[in-house]
Amino acid sequence: MPEPSPPPEGPAGNGAVTLPPARSDAPVSPVARKNGFMSQQDTQAEVQHPQPSVGSIAAHRQHAVAAVVSDLEPDLDAGLDTYEEAPTDGAPLPQGRFLDRERSWLAFNERVLELAEDPNTPLLERANFLAIFASNLDEFFMVRVAGLKRRIATGVATRSASGLQPREVLEMIWARSRELMARHAACYHEDVAPALADEGIHLVRWTELTDKEQARLFTLFRHQIFPVLTPLAVDPAHPFPYISGLSLNLAVVVRNPVSGHKHFARVKVPPLLTRFLEASPGRYVPIEDVIAAPNHLEELFPGMEILEHHAFRITRNEDLEVEEDDAENLLQALEKELMRRRFGPPVRLEVEESIDREVLDLLVRELKISEAEVYPLPGPLDLTGLFRIHGLDRPELKYPKFVAGTHRDLAEVESASAPDIFAALRARDVLLHHPYDSFSTSVQAFLEQAAADPDVLAIKQTLYRTSGDSPIVDALIDAAESGKQVLVLVEIKARFDEHANIKWARKLEEAGCHVVYGLVGLKTHCKLSLVVRQEGETLRRYSHVGTGNYHPKTARLYEDLGLLTADPQVGADLSDLFNRLSGYSRRETYRRLLVAPKSLRDGLVARIDKEVQHHRVGRPAFVRIKVNSMVDEAVIDALYRASQAGVPVDIWVRGICAVRPGVPGLSENIRVRSILGRFLEHSRVFAFGNGGEPEVWIGSADMMHRNLDRRIEALVRVVDPGHRAALNRLLDTGMSDTTASWHLGPDGEWTRHATDADGQPLRNIQEMLIDARRRRRGTATP
Repeated sequence: MPEPSPPPEGPAGNGAVTLPPARSDAPVSPVARKNGFMSQQDTQAEVQHPQPSVGSIAAHRQHAVAAVVSDLEPDLDAGLDTYEEAPTDGAPLPQGRFLDRERSWLAFNERVLELAEDPNTPLLERANFLAIFASNLDEFFMVRVAGLKRRIATGVATRSASGLQPREVLEMIWARSRELMARHAACYHEDVAPALADEGIHLVRWTELTDKEQARLFTLFRHQIFPVLTPLAVDPAHPFPYISGLSLNLAVVVRNPVSGHKHFARVKVPPLLTRFLEASPGRYVPIEDVIAAPNHLEELFPGMEILEHHAFRITRNEDLEVEEDDAENLLQALEKELMRRRFGPPVRLEVEESIDREVLDLLVRELKISEAEVYPLPGPLDLTGLFRIHGLDRPELKYPKFVAGTHRDLAEVESASAPDIFAALRARDVLLHHPYDSFSTSVQAFLEQAAADPDVLAIKQTLYRTSGDSPIVDALIDAAESGKQVLVLVEIKARFDEHANIKWARKLEEAGCHVVYGLVGLKTHCKLSLVVRQEGETLRRYSHVGTGNYHPKTARLYEDLGLLTADPQVGADLSDLFNRLSGYSRRETYRRLLVAPKSLRDGLVARIDKEVQHHRVGRPAFVRIKVNSMVDEAVIDALYRASQAGVPVDIWVRGICAVRPGVPGLSENIRVRSILGRFLEHSRVFAFGNGGEPEVWIGSADMMHRNLDRRIEALVRVVDPGHRAALNRLLDTGMSDTTASWHLGPDGEWTRHATDADGQPLRNIQEMLIDARRRRRGTATP
């Protein structure tokens, strides 16, 4: 770590700080930039919406792969973050010091797009990143844009922490998302699709099919597609139909040959059918093309003349609003709200750029949507369908396969029997790093062993998201059925997993588990397991505190940390916290935990402030934070003050970041990096120099209002010196200038650093960690 610089002085010696213009907060010109850069207007020109020329929501996707990758977006929250200046003892910090949250999220998704645009990314992974970008943007509109519109309509939206008015934010979103969607479509049509064709994977349209392929698909249409289609006419006797969110539709114009009258009809593309149909080996056509083929539409509208057809798709407000204080039964209230959610108002209309103006006017009028919310694009629409293409068995076009191994402290080397995890934890704490360390042979095995062990008396567990065939749930059910006391806290409000979690809650209840839903008004987002075991005359508690969900499938794709321990203090803390979640305990202080909403923000801010004190007296001081999102103003202001005092601050963020780094007099000691890749960077780490005795915490909390104020979150202090050193090495590597990453500038612009001055690739931290695990097993790449 370099020597910290002395406390800065403001320009002209008066302590004033001059902030650079927030280019990321201004409307963007439609000029696309090459290699991930585009020119932007620095002036606050009025946003112009051109006339039309024209997925990660696992619960809405019909492809198995999509359910695994949907969380490659940062967590979203529809509640707009209002900001109140926190009282401080020092000089006031400058206005405009926060970057806009929505713009920062769009910049995150642009980084996803840059991975799709990068020719060095394996080809099918590029297609996957295109699908992830589309899925991410779907959820952004469904939650953030919908929430913003709702607050504008009700008059409760206030100026954001970045200083923008709500309408300014909305217009920025329209302009910026329009530009990114155009780049996304261009990447598919001009780059990825042709490259796939060169590799024998042809994504074609109906007119490109041979007569033989069309005949084959006609047979498929008659027998498997036609029976499930329902054309809906629009006329005085048939009102305009409800169009469900994220559904793909055909707007069809037909003419009655007798009367000569033209009519509009809507045909919904069945969501349960395969998005891309195989016309012949290696050749795939969108299903809407098959439905819209001339002789196929004639089957749907016999006796009518087919004049034209156009694909369209709408995105609706799908955020939940459940007033828990008024809900006698939260489960029932949520089930009712889920039924209402599908009827949310539209917030985006995607149409093929070839759409007829008269048809578009009809859609705009009937859907009650503004022209600014219309996005004309070249077909095919909804490129989340590329998740299926990524699933093709072409390993040479994907990242090399990696199979996680058992953590060395849990591996059984003397026999083929499963390791005794309890014995291993009595010997030492185990710090897990997924997906490099196997989830199934660590956390999953921990709970399965607990369920089968006759000496285990009780298991307490939080579940925020899990898989459809979860071995974690199966283990809890087995434990309950064998007579163990099992408490499961199921967060049934986990966005877009509500249906699945309601299902698991009922299944667990039926098996005899005690199922609770946490505290009124708070989501339970902490990742905790507690096992109570009878050992002789005493009871011993074994604990797991993690940064990721108990989800065996995403554990193979998400980068997460977890601590397995038999430490009595952690066990006592988890007992107290579970008692609070299931009963009426009001405990707010813990031994080795920081818990939101009461102590987590204050605990982190106090530690940041303490680094300033260490630095002033010459002791080692630093702040290093790795999170998914950095938005909370109180935490950011503490980091600004630490920077002003000369404390070096490193922030490794995957998604949203409202910090302006590198501003003279404010944040020149702050560096912000972002890393995206084959694995979703999901862990949260908080490290402090602490005067030469480093302090490191891991846990579930991001630095956002909803995490710190409206959720139960938990961080655990890592006490093993070797574990602390390993986590600090990880943070050092992630922040190193020799590691490939994106760097955030003071104007809010992210710049990708993938090669060095000689054009050689920088280190890929994920590949480095994969290779380290392979070397440990003797299978490293040469």
